[in-house]
Amino acid sequence: MKEKIHPDYHEINVVMTDGSSFKTRSTWGKEGATMRLDIDPKTHPAWTGVRQTVDRGGRVQRFKDRFSMTGGLGAGTKATGAKPEPTPTKGAAKKK
Repeated sequence: MKEKIHPDYHEINVVMTDGSSFKTRSTWGKEGATMRLDIDPKTHPAWTGVRQTVDRGGRVQRFKDRFSMTGGLGAGTKATGAKPEPTPTKGAAKKK
């Protein structure tokens, strides 16, 4: 085996979303570093079977505001409440 080509394999601390922690060996970080998890098997729907909406940075609210899921005006409508004109489909007959 070649010398000095493998990354350093050392012990780190892993902190779960509920605050519990454990030690493991990894090539991540430096010896004794702490890795804090945002998503882990205790909270991820793939393991829990429970769907939940995690709103990181207001993304869900921005989506609702943009696409009017809260009951306001929808995208593409004018303040008068008029519906936008439909776009002609490909191959539609043109009016003369």
